[in-house]
Amino acid sequence: MRKHHPANERVKHDYFIYLREARGRCEQTIDATAAALVRFEAHTRYRDFKRFHVETALSFKRSLSEALNERTGKPLSESTILKTLNALRQFFQWLSREPSYRSCLSHTDADYFSLSTKDKRIAKACPDKRVPTIEQIIHVLNCMPTKTEIDCRNRALIAFCLLTGARDGAIASFKLKHFNHTEDKVVQDAREVQTKFAKTFTTWFLPVPDEVRQIVVTWVEFLKREKLFGPEDPLFPSTKVGQRNGAFAPTGLSRVHWRSAAPIRAIFKTAFAQAGPYCTPHSFRSTLVQLGERICKSPEEFKAYSQNLGHDSVLTTFASYGRVSHTRQAELIKKLGHKARVPRNDHVQELLERLLTELSLGASAP
Repeated sequence: MRKHHPANERVKHDYFIYLREARGRCEQTIDATAAALVRFEAHTRYRDFKRFHVETALSFKRSLSEALNERTGKPLSESTILKTLNALRQFFQWLSREPSYRSCLSHTDADYFSLSTKDKRIAKACPDKRVPTIEQIIHVLNCMPTKTEIDCRNRALIAFCLLTGARDGAIASFKLKHFNHTEDKVVQDAREVQTKFAKTFTTWFLPVPDEVRQIVVTWVEFLKREKLFGPEDPLFPSTKVGQRNGAFAPTGLSRVHWRSAAPIRAIFKTAFAQAGPYCTPHSFRSTLVQLGERICKSPEEFKAYSQNLGHDSVLTTFASYGRVSHTRQAELIKKLGHKARVPRNDHVQELLERLLTELSLGASAP
């Protein structure tokens, strides 16, 4: 059975170059697009894209609603379906402009890779995600072992995530020179650090309990004095593996960075399994935004807080991380109800009545 179509492979290759070089898309986005195209081609039995028909898009959408996730065995989520269809719509819109395909495809053909408005709302719904409190994170830190240098690294890594709000990809690529505890800051230099959208910015330590800062500082001093690490060495080195009792096992710290953030997420999973429900490294950013919403007293302060997390816009901070949990929502509404039942101060009441009187007199004057 055919597993590819030569003409399709050539045009897909051109499209991936377009995404990478003209649109600046990252490799993860391109991989997701490639997966969507493979799924679509398998559905059409690798038919030439030039033979595309509207009914093909409609039947593919129906197949997605019946497909199962290979890993979980459950139906595909609305979010997964939406992302797959969006990738295909963008591809066929681009394809309809290509010289060899203009006579076969129209720009509106791609619109059939769309969900209904109802299904889009379901796909974009944001369920409450687990966001740990600072107290819970401190509890996790206190429960973590510190017997070996690997234990100390793992504990310092989680403390660093709370202290700076850095993303796990950036944490995996930080060097010692990026950390400056004398000025309480870490420099996220996109030339060397895997920051989102390759943005360079400085993060000053966030206002969390001082014991968190001390865990990280103690770790950095250990690397410098005991391990003799230099500025170019990793802030959180990967694990060295060697033979022990005839089997491969961790033997200490290496002088190389992790290749990805996967080991960091594994460290979080292990730490939280011992002290509470699992929370991702990214959830710490929501924890810190909730802290900022409570302590920032002016727009300027929150703008600085937002920039400290690497956001160009305060709206990004509010929209992506500022969602109020159901528990906190109930708490705030109950407080508002209590305030509404509190008798109004007589002096304030008198001022309001005088103001209303003056306004009514002004409105009746010729």
